[in-house]
Amino acid sequence: MYAGSMVVPLIIGGSLKLNASQMAYLIAADMFTCGIATLIQVIGTRYIGIRLPVVLGCTFTAVGPIVAIGHTTNLPTIFGSIIIAGILVFLCAPLFGKLLQFFPPIVTGSVVTIIGLSLIPVAMDDAAGGSGSPGFGDANNLLLALGTLICIVVMNRFFKGFLRSISVLLGLIIGTIAAYALGMVNFSSVASASWVNVVHPLYFGKPHLNIAAIITMFIVCVVSMVESTGVYYALGKITGKEIERKDIVKGLRAEGIAIVLGGLFNTFPYTAFSQNVGLVSMTRVKNRSVIVAAGCILLVLGLLPKIAALVTVIPSAVLGGAMIAMFGMVIAYGMHMLGNVDLRRNENLLVIACSVSIGLGCAIVPNMFAHLPNTLNMLLQSGIVPGTITAVAMNLFLNYFGQHVTSSENVETEGVHTDNAVSSM
Repeated sequence: MYAGSMVVPLIIGGSLKLNASQMAYLIAADMFTCGIATLIQVIGTRYIGIRLPVVLGCTFTAVGPIVAIGHTTNLPTIFGSIIIAGILVFLCAPLFGKLLQFFPPIVTGSVVTIIGLSLIPVAMDDAAGGSGSPGFGDANNLLLALGTLICIVVMNRFFKGFLRSISVLLGLIIGTIAAYALGMVNFSSVASASWVNVVHPLYFGKPHLNIAAIITMFIVCVVSMVESTGVYYALGKITGKEIERKDIVKGLRAEGIAIVLGGLFNTFPYTAFSQNVGLVSMTRVKNRSVIVAAGCILLVLGLLPKIAALVTVIPSAVLGGAMIAMFGMVIAYGMHMLGNVDLRRNENLLVIACSVSIGLGCAIVPNMFAHLPNTLNMLLQSGIVPGTITAVAMNLFLNYFGQHVTSSENVETEGVHTDNAVSSM
């Protein structure tokens, strides 16, 4: 989980050209807030927290939109949009059960697939050494990326249990050691970092509010809410706890608070890590006290700047090799979700085809919106917003309303009033 979570600030910080000290703060703040978010969710209260063995971490869903917002505006706008999105998640939690019908597997699967596909160019840029770097495309960078990827694949093939679950972290370590042997690692930032430092709010300045950024971030959070709901049900089944609607509401409220804290501490939106479901299922460790301990460990890591600085020395090529595997898994997860969809129906194929094409196209060719107003430009260029809107709208038009019309026509032929048929649905 540490590897998966720390990659998010590394990618975003690298894309926004943050310096070493800013990157170190970003990673430390991320670990610290991960710990707080996990503890809120696991310990919980009467109205907040699902009280299951849930680990919260930064969502990959937010990477593309945050980078797009950062390139169009600035860091305070990113964190302002995260804070407002978190408040909206908290307030909308009781209503989410009604909204869930608009996000069936065909929509969420398409959106997750778009997210993974739109992130692959980021991984390939880093694998070549980082966009704009002097050694971009150098053979050493390409070999490091390939070597890191091979290490991760080999460990997943031959290792089991704990070692397999930390294969990404081990791949990053091995790749960094190889890069050090090639003289591509500089530890000066680690030497200059302090041993202990307290993360403080609004490190990057007072939050700015931008309506397009807020809408974008809220859509990202809605997708995360759908994923988290699935995680809650899965963990409930594993632990033998019956999950009711009120439990989902409490869990989503906790995530809303975690997202707000992410904005205040200048980190990113948080969600329930689905990987944790597999880990709990595999180890059969269901005790919440274990996750409480994990949350405390994350808090401690967030107070140690040297560890955060150590992470920043990972070369872009090594990070790129790991990201190919990680973002590829996001795509695979999206395809797995689409596996629950009836692909024999032409309507479903059209929803997937159009939403993925539009979402991926907008992400790859963001300049197509250059002449639109800045608000629309920011809203559309990440790919996730137009892709999600397309998926929801087309699913409503082709499946939801289409089925209702067909059912109503069938009822009318049987002599039953259409109004009665619609109201019964």
